[in-house]
Formats: sequence, structure tokens, C-alpha cells
Amino acid sequence: MFEPGNTPPEAASPGLVIVFQSGQLVSDMRSPEPVLLPEHDVGHGGWQVRQQQFLGLWHGKPLYALEIDESSSLDPMRFQRGNLYQVLGRIDVPLFSLAGRAQQVLAWERDHRFCGRCGSEMTLDQGERAMRCSPCGITNYPRIAPCIITLVTRGEHMLLARNANFPRPMFSTLAGFIEAGESAEETLVREVKEEVGVEVDGIEYFGSQSWPFPNQLMLGYFARYTGGDIVCDPTEIAEADWFHYSDLPPVPPASSISGQLIRAFVASQQH
Repeated sequence: MFEPGNTPPEAASPGLVIVFQSGQLVSDMRSPEPVLLPEHDVGHGGWQVRQQQFLGLWHGKPLYALEIDESSSLDPMRFQRGNLYQVLGRIDVPLFSLAGRAQQVLAWERDHRFCGRCGSEMTLDQGERAMRCSPCGITNYPRIAPCIITLVTRGEHMLLARNANFPRPMFSTLAGFIEAGESAEETLVREVKEEVGVEVDGIEYFGSQSWPFPNQLMLGYFARYTGGDIVCDPTEIAEADWFHYSDLPPVPPASSISGQLIRAFVASQQH
């Protein structure tokens, strides 16, 4: 169980670390929880820590996000580096969420070292997750980009699309960023129309997921097709089509909210 926090306990027991190097996640190939490393690995490996953020408690143990120096040597027989996509679907959802949280807070601290208003160096607040500028008083918190992600359905069929910028031959649900002044539902209607040319209504909220690519919050919905022919925006969508729930192309894993939407619809049609 994870208990989020900003301030480490004063009498901390040996903890755990989620380690990044050059922006890539360091995984222990011998561990059943490969993204969680014992804190003593840092000292034993002689790793030089460039950034450290306390995340909270994992089953009562202090948990930290670390960025180690590029010069720190990793044992190739035990550790491997890669991006978060490489562990998606291979580790439990809670661990993937923790790794995503770690990556986001490290990137946020790195990108807010200096004040955007006056240029002074920012300092990390010890009481809450914030970067503060003493000269001008501005405070920066980790920024989250809200997005909608929706499964459009028509009877026993669902509309799935292949992203033009995604290398794998995978079909997924439609998604887009919420713009200033929009509600999530307005974004959904606009994005579906822009990306595939169809109209929808009957919007139903499904759930949300933190999506660390790089800092999104995905708001998941179902929507019902009401009209229009599929016309793909070629800059976003390589191809899109209607698929019967019993005959699907390759789709995202259940660890992603897109995969969860698809599986929930399939389950609803099988009962």
C-alpha cells in the first residue's frame, strides 16, 4: 500500500528508491518488483545522486525518487535502463503508477530550477511539493495536463484508431488535450470530430488514470455514435475503423485506461 507524503519521517528505516539515469528508468531484472530498489543499492553501487524527492511510504518503508549521474556505473547483469513504455503491462498497475509519479516529480524539479518571472534560482519547499522563488514570491507546483480519452461505440461495435505517430501496429481509443475554457465533455465532442469526423452524444464517465507521458491525467469516457462517416485527420490518425467486440485488432494492455475501456465494453456485450 502506498501512502503519499512530502516530508520523510525523522527516524527513517532503510527505504526504497525508484531510480532514473539520463531520464530512463533503472530496473532490477532479478526482482519481482523491478522498479523498486533497496536504498542501500545506491551506496553499494557508488551511484552519485543528482536529484532526490521523497514520495511517501510503500508498505511502511520510505520511498524516494532518484536521478543518478550519467557517470554512475550499472551492473549489466542485474540492471537495465528503459523508458516507462517498456514496463507498461509488465508490472502491476500500482508499481507503474509509482514509477510514473517518480518520473514526473523529478522532471518538474529539473524544469523549474529557475523562476519564470524573475530568473532567480528556485528552492524546493520542505513542507509541500512546491518550488518557491524567494525574491518575487512565486510558487510552482507539479503541473498536470488534463486529457480526455474515449471509446466511441455503435451497437456491438467500437471505433478504434491507429495513431500516426505511434510505431506499433496497435489500435486504441481516441484522446486529446483539454483546452483553456473547455469542459472535458466539450473537448471529447471536439476531439472526436476533429480526429475521425464523427459525432457523438450519450457521454458517460468511466474513470481516470495518471499517464506519465510526460505529465497527463487521462479522463476516460464512453460515447455513443450519432452520425457521420470516418474521415481521419492524417496528422493524428493513420487509420480508424469500426470493430466488433468479438473480433479486435491488437489493443493496449489492461494496465492502460484505453485497454480498460475496451475490456469493459467487451464484458458488457458478453452478458
